[in-house]
Amino acid sequence: MLLEVRDLHVEFHTRDGVAKAVNGVDYSVDAGEALAVLGESGSGKSVTAQAVMGILDIPPGRITRGEILFQGQDLLKLKEDERRKVRGAKMAMVFQDALSSLNPVLSVGDQLGEMFQVHKGMSRKDSRTKAVELMDRVRIPAAKERVGQYPHQFSGGMRQRIMIAMALALEPELIIADEPTTALDVTVQAQVMDLLAELQRELNMGLILITHDLGVVADVADKIAVMYAGRIVERAPVHEIYQAPAHPYTKGLLESIPRLDQKGQELYAIKGLPPNLLHIPPGCAFNPRCPMAQDVCRTDEPPLYEVTESPVPRASACHFWKECLHG
Repeated sequence: MLLEVRDLHVEFHTRDGVAKAVNGVDYSVDAGEALAVLGESGSGKSVTAQAVMGILDIPPGRITRGEILFQGQDLLKLKEDERRKVRGAKMAMVFQDALSSLNPVLSVGDQLGEMFQVHKGMSRKDSRTKAVELMDRVRIPAAKERVGQYPHQFSGGMRQRIMIAMALALEPELIIADEPTTALDVTVQAQVMDLLAELQRELNMGLILITHDLGVVADVADKIAVMYAGRIVERAPVHEIYQAPAHPYTKGLLESIPRLDQKGQELYAIKGLPPNLLHIPPGCAFNPRCPMAQDVCRTDEPPLYEVTESPVPRASACHFWKECLHG
């Protein structure tokens, strides 16, 4: 297994109290496999990814429990200088806001080339050549002419390709893409997702795709982990999720996707708001918004039940997963 996250807990100490952002997350991804982590804003998707990458702000953040095993080695037990050798070289991250992630006063060639100068000891000239190769690889037109340009001279889609190129620079075994299609139009979203999928297959990388949009992952992901209030509430192969969700929250996310056959109809929306992480409701955290909630949901937190009726391994943190599956 390339990456295993086991029983991860992350909390943030604030003036108002302790926000429990990640509450016992377990997931894994292997070489050549794509995992999509889904959920609304505040569900813990990005915080989990930051903990995996070792870029969590500590303080106020704190990892209180768990293991992050990369190629069998627990990253949480490494010293910072050892962790830095893994970051970039073996695992890399594509951030959601390319414009704020790139340095506005350095050319894209300098920013791409820096990876090779720092990690490979290359000269500035050789690193610039590698930068052009990377830009060609992610299909940026006229790369040789544009390598000296600055981030503001590129469109949003091209900036996102530059971020992907930076992540690919050292050919890591794992890439984490955090909302890589945010603020892009639908056509460019599809191009970026196709590019990520193609590069992943070509390099046999593991890919973790973090998103709130089920619509962008159908053709890329092999399996899906749905998060709510810092927990995995459903885990399944991608086609199983789309065909028959086994958790009311997943079902709500699917029903919220606009469809061509619903022209003129009001879009479905999950009622209510995500919980305040300072005061997560007792029992199932989704119970105040759940149309299927019963008394047990308000008192007993559901474990991740094995969905025994499925022909493939999948799990749901719902006391009434059978009713949801067949509903």
